[in-house]
Order: sequence, then structure tokens, then C-alpha cells
Amino acid sequence: MQKVRKAVFPAAGLGTRFLPATKAQPKEMLPLVDKPIIQYVIEEAVAAGLTSIIIVTGRGKNAIEDHFDVSYELEQQLEARGKTELLEEVRAISSMIHVSYVRQKELLGLGHAVLMARELVGDEPFAVMLGDDIIDSEVPCIKQMIGVFERHQAPVIAVHRVPRTELSAYGVIAGEAQADDPRTYQISDLVEKPNIDEAPSDLAIIGRYILTPDIFDELENTPRDVGGEIQLTNGLRALRQRRPLYGYRFSGTRHDAGNKLGFLKATVEFALKRKDLGGPFREYLRSLQL
Repeated sequence: MQKVRKAVFPAAGLGTRFLPATKAQPKEMLPLVDKPIIQYVIEEAVAAGLTSIIIVTGRGKNAIEDHFDVSYELEQQLEARGKTELLEEVRAISSMIHVSYVRQKELLGLGHAVLMARELVGDEPFAVMLGDDIIDSEVPCIKQMIGVFERHQAPVIAVHRVPRTELSAYGVIAGEAQADDPRTYQISDLVEKPNIDEAPSDLAIIGRYILTPDIFDELENTPRDVGGEIQLTNGLRALRQRRPLYGYRFSGTRHDAGNKLGFLKATVEFALKRKDLGGPFREYLRSLQL
């Protein structure tokens, strides 16, 4: 049985929903309290026992590489000023996990971004983790999914119940819950951004996947959609014709950091959980005339 060791992080998008903040800054580097969005997701990968990540970047994304690289000048200044705790925190970022990068030269969708990582992934199962979805859980979401993968030896897709009025913004699965684990569904179909009245369930696909390397052949043969993009959901739909796929309704709180309101909610909740900020921030919120 092959272990899941690698994770792919697609990070080449333009982040237009956060303009003008993302005009000269990657969306993935927007801070939730004092850490960039992408760091939360990479910390989830580390906590799940993954040992290597592949970040799919594009033009204007150098700040991501700089963040996970060693910053000698900053470290020297912190050491000279005796700021030991900050120094340790900065050093931990560059040493937490092995990081590789590959460029997505054209923005042709999530499926195309995953395909760009083919050579670095090789012939082994791997995770795909999207920075838009920050999942706060006692057991890391991707670790929960690795457990499902190890039981079934088949691709696993994270799903989450959402109001039916919002389903047209997601990929949606049709599937049957397993008798031995009601959180796991054997998928019978996947639909990308269905009309509300045509959605097969209220189980929306969230940005966590455990995939097998045969997905790459399917993505190479997946036609572009009406927007000219290669959708991962469509590649998975083709793969389902050849092998079982599973959806997993993870345990934890999902924050949609891909839109402004979700980002603000996540910022508030993560700030309230901080030992150094939670108390004063809670008092401030209580003082507001809402």
C-alpha cells in the first residue's frame, strides 16, 4: 500500500475577488491575523504527516516562494535584537516541510493546475489542497481523508453540506453513504456548478482531495469547458467510469477564505482563539454598538 506523502497547492490564480489588495500581492499571502492563508493549509499538511509539497505558481507569485525560503537578513536582525521567539517562528516557516515549485503559464483551470504537477508527483497517490478553504479541526482534514484512502485504496474528495441556494457555486456529488461510516459516500456522479434545481445532493466539493496518479491521463483528455478551462471535477467524473471514487464529509469547521465575507469571518474566529488576542478582542467586540 502506497502512502500519501505529497500535496499539490494550486496558487497561480489572479485573486480578482480581492482586488485591489491582490493587484501586486498573491491572494494566498493575504494574512489571517498574522499568518498568510497558504501557511494555514501547509501547516495542516505538516500536521497530517505529509513530507513534501508542490506549489503551482504563476506570474507575480514570487512572494510565496520568498515566504517559505530562508530570510538571512531578517533572521540576523531578529537575533541581534534579542527577539528569540520571533526568530524561532520565522525559522520554523522555512524548515517545516520540503517545498517544490512548478509554473502554470496559462490559467486554464484547477484541472490544468493539477496536471502541471505531474512530473513532480510521479507515480504515487497525492493530496490536492486549496488555500481558499481553511478547515479548523481537531484532526487535520487531510489526515481524516488519508484514513479513508487507506481503507478503500481509491480517490477521496472532501464534501460539505451547503444550503441548496449556494450549490451552483460548487462541484456537487451524488453518492450513497457507507453502512460502516455514514461520513463516507461512494460517488455515483459529480456535477460542476449545477443549476439549483438540478443539483444531485447538497454535498458540495470542498478544496481537499486525495488522488491517484491515473487522474493525470484523464485530465490530459478532459475537454475544456465553455470558459476554456480544464475542470478537475470533469476529470474525476471520467475517472469514476474506471474506478470507485469516494466523498468524505469531514469533521471540522470550514472557512471560505475565497470571498471577502468568509475571509472576515475567519479572521474574527481565528483571532478569538488566540491566547494573546482572544480576551481583548472579545471585549472590543462586546463594546461595539451592533
